[in-house]
Amino acid sequence: MPTLKPRMIFISHAWKYDEHYWKLVEWFDNEPNFSWKNCSVPSHDACNETTKKGLKECLTRQISPANVVIILGGMYAAHSEWIDYEMDEAVRMGKSIIGVRPWGQERMPQKLQNIADKIVGWNRSSIIQAVRDLT
Repeated sequence: MPTLKPRMIFISHAWKYDEHYWKLVEWFDNEPNFSWKNCSVPSHDACNETTKKGLKECLTRQISPANVVIILGGMYAAHSEWIDYEMDEAVRMGKSIIGVRPWGQERMPQKLQNIADKIVGWNRSSIIQAVRDLT
C-alpha cells in the first residue's frame, strides 16, 4: 500500500469544552487509511506566550500549515474571542473551513455558517469525509 500523505488539520476549540476536541483526535487517529498531523493548540500543549499579541502570533503559526480548519460550532464559539480570531485567520489565509454542529445543537454561530466551506453534523463519518473532500 502506498504511503498516505498526512492531512494537516487545525481543530479550533474552547479549552473549557475540550471533550469534543479529544473525540475528534480519537476518530482521526483510529480511521483506517487516514494519516493526519494535528496543528491544533490543545490545553496540554499550550503556547508559551503571555501577551495577547504573542498568543495571536502563536495561533497564526499553528493555523498556517493546516490544509483544513475545523470549527466546533457550539454557541460558545460565538462568544470566544480566540475562536473568532482563529476563524478570521483561517479566512485570511484561504484555508478550507469545516463547521461541525455539535450533537443535539440546533443553533450555530452565524459567522461560522457564513464562512464554512462545509457544515456537517457531529458524526465521525461525516467529519472525516468532509476532511477528505477538502484536502
